[in-house]
Amino acid sequence: MKMVKSLILGSAAGLIAMSGAQAADLPVKAKAVEYVRICSLYGAGFFYIPGTDTCIKLGGYLRVDTTFNGNVYGGPAWSGDLGQGNRYRDYFVGRSRMALTVDTRTATEYGVVRTFGQGDFQFQNFGSSNPAVTGAGANALQGAGGGYVAVEQVFIQFAGFTFGKSQSAFAAPWHGYPGNNNSFLMGGHDTVTGVNNIQYTAQFGNGVSGTIGLDDPTVFHRTSVQNLALGVNANGNGTNAYGGTWAPDIVGNIRVDQAWGLLQLSASGHLVNATYNTLAAGGAPNNFSELSGHPESKWGFSVQGALQIKNIPTGAGDDIKISAVYSQGKTKDVISTSGGSPSFAMFGDSGFGYQSVGFGNTTDGVYLPGVGGTNGIILTKAWGIRGAFNHNWDPYWSSSLWGAYAQVKYDGDGADAVNGNLTTAKGAYCAAFAATHPGQVAVAGAAGTYSCNPDFNVAQIGVVTRWTPVRNLTFSAEVGAFFLDQKMSGSSVFTATAPKPTALYEFKDQSTVFLNVRAQRNF
Repeated sequence: MKMVKSLILGSAAGLIAMSGAQAADLPVKAKAVEYVRICSLYGAGFFYIPGTDTCIKLGGYLRVDTTFNGNVYGGPAWSGDLGQGNRYRDYFVGRSRMALTVDTRTATEYGVVRTFGQGDFQFQNFGSSNPAVTGAGANALQGAGGGYVAVEQVFIQFAGFTFGKSQSAFAAPWHGYPGNNNSFLMGGHDTVTGVNNIQYTAQFGNGVSGTIGLDDPTVFHRTSVQNLALGVNANGNGTNAYGGTWAPDIVGNIRVDQAWGLLQLSASGHLVNATYNTLAAGGAPNNFSELSGHPESKWGFSVQGALQIKNIPTGAGDDIKISAVYSQGKTKDVISTSGGSPSFAMFGDSGFGYQSVGFGNTTDGVYLPGVGGTNGIILTKAWGIRGAFNHNWDPYWSSSLWGAYAQVKYDGDGADAVNGNLTTAKGAYCAAFAATHPGQVAVAGAAGTYSCNPDFNVAQIGVVTRWTPVRNLTFSAEVGAFFLDQKMSGSSVFTATAPKPTALYEFKDQSTVFLNVRAQRNF
């Protein structure tokens, strides 16, 4: 009996113990989740990557715009089908783009380590529909599911150094956008999309800094070096004979950035080098190229001054931005866009010929090999100025009035062209030009005769007005005019680029206007 009683009491005690154990094993409150924390060290929009001491900001914009009587982003009708005004031209062209940016920063004993990258996802009517001008496949990106990805700035910053694809140290802080929307304002340098480089920036205090760097010149610092022995085509352009990349561009600036505004002085050195004296059509090498030798490479240069004046009396936030550049052998710093440098071929009305035409041939230098030639590369000289006045009407409306002017000049004078002095850039160019444009004389007079001068000037003026109904959403409209002041005079019977006929064309200054409308949401 006692044994049974002990067994029952022991079982009860065991059940009580088990109940207590089960109660202790009930779910308890989980550990606190590590929520995303705001990082206030580097401005609005940054947060800590969970589990790290690195701050990150995700941003970008979505932009939709359309240009009438021009190329995407307000490109004037200054060449190709647009310049000709033929039936292959697009009377309007649009682009839709979403840009995504990633900015990371980490505080270290050497200062902030930063990485930055931007990718653009975009679709547009791309290129010309004229197969005679653009070649097969030019419309490959116009399909319904087309589009492409573009890479803009991608770089690392550490201890004052920048490595990667970033803006050149030569550039003004606003690049080619002192107040305009369009990406085609002449008269200065533009590497807003970035150029491969290595540079170092030193901060001297009180807003004073200095930067020195090495830029890859291949894409953003070259126009063309033309071997005039290969002739000049119907649009006044020679054949590009630039050599491979032998040296980086050496660039630098001194900058003062204070409450009153900004002042920056920049300089750049650029190696102008050609391939060979003897080349096949189109600049391709042949089996005599190495035997023919090559012109001696030359260093070109450019200098720039940029000025911003803030807090002017016209209103809160108003400012004036202006920059001026002079170059020898680095015309890209004057005739510049956010992409390549254009040459110009524009057609218009004529009082006596089939039509009028204006040419502008953009080069870093030209050469004519052989005895009696230019004795090497002759560097092209250029200078330009551009700027804008930016005014805020109220918190929702703003406008900018912008303009630019630039000159491109070739060595020599009119007498060299007429007398056949092939030792100067003008003489050698005009001799090549005459082979495809007959009728060159000392003074243009009768129909079919002209005087040759490859120099040209360009000017631009425009206005943009923006409406921002809510923060980071802006609608804008921009009207701009482009003027080509070419220096040929008279007329010539020549075979223009198809679909133009062989006819009498008057050499004459040209102009065009465009309208761009845009909607943009920043985030």
